[in-house]
Amino acid sequence: MLSATVTPANGDEKAQVEPLLDDVVVHTGRRGRPPKRVRRLAGDKGYDAKPLRSKLRRRGIEPQLPKRRRRNGTPHRGRPLQQTVPRYPIERAWAWLQRRFRRLVVRWERKELYFNAFLQLAVCWQWVPLILTDREEVVG
Repeated sequence: MLSATVTPANGDEKAQVEPLLDDVVVHTGRRGRPPKRVRRLAGDKGYDAKPLRSKLRRRGIEPQLPKRRRRNGTPHRGRPLQQTVPRYPIERAWAWLQRRFRRLVVRWERKELYFNAFLQLAVCWQWVPLILTDREEVVG
């Protein structure tokens, strides 16, 4: 299940990660109780913070967040990371939503309820064809 929320433009996005993760249910297509957590969480540099990384590790989630540059310009100490962060799918998904649903870029709705409903509708409109084509490849 996909989870989405609307926050103010000047709000802290890092504070919204845990409530969104609590709403996620991972569907595996198998019988039994579905797992409650994802294995990895990918994001951009805005989510790079030691408290968030430690909270994710306590939950058993591997954070795939690129490191921010230091303010003084010195490189990070230690061995450089070998893993690359899959940022392209994240940015691509947001670009799809912005291109096809301009209402999400310029917020015309005055009530948050209507904006949330349009956001959920846009996400469903975007992901249902992808899910159906994946399922046809598995069946066929």
